[in-house]
Amino acid sequence: MIKIIGAVFILLSTSWAGFEASKYLSERTKQLRIFKVALQSLEAEIMYGHTPLHEASRKLAKQLQKPVAWFFESFSNKLTSKETTVKEAWEESLNEVWKLTALKSGEYEVLKQFGENLGKHDRVTQQKQILLALTHLEREEQEAQDRQKRYEKMTKSLGFLSGLLLIILLL
Repeated sequence: MIKIIGAVFILLSTSWAGFEASKYLSERTKQLRIFKVALQSLEAEIMYGHTPLHEASRKLAKQLQKPVAWFFESFSNKLTSKETTVKEAWEESLNEVWKLTALKSGEYEVLKQFGENLGKHDRVTQQKQILLALTHLEREEQEAQDRQKRYEKMTKSLGFLSGLLLIILLL
């Protein structure tokens, strides 16, 4: 009886690990999509609303899901609370929130480069910078979707099957 209970615990824990690994793959795709929506909204606020950057960021933070909302909230707070450049506030916020995301270094570089140009140009040039960042994020999202399709089922199955293997080896 104790062996059966132990086997069930092993199977449940390895299956859970597989599902967590696959969740990471889907989270990356989801967060990329949220960042794309955020940049599109930022573009609309800058181009058509003539909204100051800190105010646009605060609005975005209220509309978006976490952890992307945390990023824009942090960015807005840094712009209003202390004397800093837009680039520094963007990069500090990115570094603070990055460890809470499922994103990879490619997305980090795209967003970091975007932040380096944010607020430096007129609205038309800024719009071009946003479109460039969106293009790069689109490419990263496509790669993330391909990866998710390829590996999501495999990680779930691998968790379950490794549990079965462990049970067989222990019995």
